[in-house]
Amino acid sequence: MSRADRSAAQAPAPQGLVSSAADGFFPGPGAEEAEDSEVESAPAELREISVPPGQHGLRVDKVLAECVAEFSRSYLQQLLEQGAVSLNGRVLAKPSAKVSAGDRLVLEMRPTQQSMAFQPEDMALDVVHEDEHLLVVNKPAGLVVHPAPGNWTGTLLNGLLGRDPLARQVPRAGIVHRLDKDTSGLMVVARTRATMDALVAMIAARDVSRQYLAIGHRAWGPARRREVDAPIGRDPRNRLRMAVVDLAQHAGKSARTDFDWLAGNDEVSLVRCTLHTGRTHQIRVHMASLGHPLVADAVYGGREAGGLARQALHAFRLAFRHPVTGRDLVLHAPLPADMAQALENWGLRYNGEVSL
Repeated sequence: MSRADRSAAQAPAPQGLVSSAADGFFPGPGAEEAEDSEVESAPAELREISVPPGQHGLRVDKVLAECVAEFSRSYLQQLLEQGAVSLNGRVLAKPSAKVSAGDRLVLEMRPTQQSMAFQPEDMALDVVHEDEHLLVVNKPAGLVVHPAPGNWTGTLLNGLLGRDPLARQVPRAGIVHRLDKDTSGLMVVARTRATMDALVAMIAARDVSRQYLAIGHRAWGPARRREVDAPIGRDPRNRLRMAVVDLAQHAGKSARTDFDWLAGNDEVSLVRCTLHTGRTHQIRVHMASLGHPLVADAVYGGREAGGLARQALHAFRLAFRHPVTGRDLVLHAPLPADMAQALENWGLRYNGEVSL
């Protein structure tokens, strides 16, 4: 197994630009290119271990952790689960199996799903802007951005690698932010490392303007504009979601969103959302905190309605100064068909106006 394979096997994911915010941007540690271009065709390596006397009677997973220390425990656990470890010629099914001094363990050092995930795939992408430095993609709802458990293939990253040879030369195929799987809309992607670094700096300085269209439950009320400045952190009652938190009692980060009412009735409200920070699920959490959870956003109290089966959120406007040419870019993505149809089902019209 090559050094690249070992690195991929040890890490939970290839290093690079990491984003943990659904609708925000976060530069991650160790922005190094992923060395995985030949992982898929690399032959498996067999590793043989003779159990030393000092490990007589120990569990096999503990023996492996001590004897194959250059690999992570999680990777070795994966090998056990995949039936890639044998004891005296018999495949092991349980990590709790005990070994005896002199027993023969054989490991088939397989590449992990993570190490094989960064592969090019043919994919039709809606590119709304492209030049030699960057491109902007209109992501459809249902498309996952990064490979992750349950979605190791068929992601936007795979599509970018398949579309653009330059994508393999930058971390994470140039992706500098992400949208939730069921959020549609605009994403900027760097085509060079210099552009990526510049975009990260611009995002950190809040020099990238991001606006969304959202449909929330219930009538909006008399004030057309509502500003929410409320910190967001892990929900203390459900660690799988986020929530508005009291920073005196719970960990969290400041978050600010402006909401402008565009159309609505007694059932729903169409609003324009302007982000000033980029926290995990920020718009979804802030809308729920106002009593207007997004339609079909079951995580935060929304329900399917108007024919919508995915959260009603679309990143429709992206504006920034080009980090290389200095040109002002203002890009728009029209309301997707499912959200437009839902508005029609409610008897509402959206005129497509995008300027503030």
